[in-house]
Amino acid sequence: MTMEPDLVRHALVLSALLFAIGVVGVFLRRNLITVFMCIELMLNAANLSLVAFSREVGDDQGQIFAFMVMVVAAVEVAVGLAIIISLVRNRDTVNIEDASQMKW
Repeated sequence: MTMEPDLVRHALVLSALLFAIGVVGVFLRRNLITVFMCIELMLNAANLSLVAFSREVGDDQGQIFAFMVMVVAAVEVAVGLAIIISLVRNRDTVNIEDASQMKW
């Protein structure tokens, strides 16, 4: 089952826009929570493009790979939130510049 070429094009344009918004957010924000949300947005944009290409080709491998990316994203959220909680407990802030002070 293939998608119409216009639908694939629209999905890829949306994916590129979401990825660009995520990249801009990572580079411009100083809040760790916002940076993690932007990273999640970039991972979701990658998933959207994987699913669009998978549907265009008619193969399920892209969708399976997108599921694996979602698993990695869930692990990233768990580890990232643990780091943020540790930073808030020790420094009372979620600023990125203060996170570099948590080095060994």
